[in-house]
Amino acid sequence: MEFLERLNALSAKIRQQGPAIKTEEATKIAFVMPFINSVLGYDVFDPSEVTPEYVCDIGTKKGEKIDYAIMKNGEIQILIECKKIGESLHINHASQLFRYFHVTTARISILTNGQVYRFFTDLDAPNKMDDKPFLELDLLDLDEHALPELQKLTKSAFDVDSIISAAGELKYVGQIKKELALQFTNPNDDFVRFFASRVYDGIITQKVRDQFTVLTRKAAIQFLGDQVNDRLKSAMSGAVLPSYAMASVEPPSVEPTEDNSSEQIQTTLDELEGFHIVKAIVRAVVDAKRIIHRDTKSYFGILLDDNNRKPICRLHFNRSQKYIGLFDAEKTETRHPISSLDEIYEFAEQLKATIAQYE
Repeated sequence: MEFLERLNALSAKIRQQGPAIKTEEATKIAFVMPFINSVLGYDVFDPSEVTPEYVCDIGTKKGEKIDYAIMKNGEIQILIECKKIGESLHINHASQLFRYFHVTTARISILTNGQVYRFFTDLDAPNKMDDKPFLELDLLDLDEHALPELQKLTKSAFDVDSIISAAGELKYVGQIKKELALQFTNPNDDFVRFFASRVYDGIITQKVRDQFTVLTRKAAIQFLGDQVNDRLKSAMSGAVLPSYAMASVEPPSVEPTEDNSSEQIQTTLDELEGFHIVKAIVRAVVDAKRIIHRDTKSYFGILLDDNNRKPICRLHFNRSQKYIGLFDAEKTETRHPISSLDEIYEFAEQLKATIAQYE
């Protein structure tokens, strides 16, 4: 199988078997060993390639073990520390990785719970493992930008110099992306002041800052919506679309309901992109301007004519497993798990059929 197919196969296995896994040892057998073997390409049954329970005595600490040591040409290249699936990964879980990293030849270490993999090296100080990973991979939410870097860690392509040279850029790009996502949804004073000072000529008082906090967030959401729409237009450029299919994107909005205040609701980038995917699908059968979204604390709703009695679907993205909720003729919702936003396209016919019920 191709590299991506092997990743998708393991992703499907995690989604199916993950809830039944209750221990760290079961996590290693069910998910981590297949990752080492199938994805990275190392023979987990050959101790010259993969050594489980690797022992490395350090000073007065004797008999401590690292879960896996991956070797190439007789030297340790990668150290792996495992936790139970579902357990959060914190840097304090990596104490053994820190200790072993500087006394072995390894330049790469991995902290994982079988679903999320965090990759570390020694960018900040030689032979000392960094506190922050240079790469993070979630097998239930694959990032296409991470896959070429992951391939560099495979047995057939392993090149430690190439990995280390790219690690610095990967580390800081990843951190910047997280910071941008945070600022776009909840901008801090510095971020607001940066933009306010460029478009507002008066003195930036507290009242002005409060005003521009709302405006900055709204502008960021609209900008991202425009980018998503442009991406969809480009993807569909070869298709024959109705005349209204290229209509501009309405500014995304969060409309509070009786039980939901806008201050408590955080509209995410995934929800906005999911909205535009649904819109791109159903605009083939209904005017795009009639497709509206409403965000709530429990779900992200997509409606026809901004009417609660005409739900098109719901996006349940406020958890690690994403779901799309579809409605039947009786308006009963059924949730379907999805691993990526692109899988929404697989429900195109159901979404169009829902629209047809209201017309």
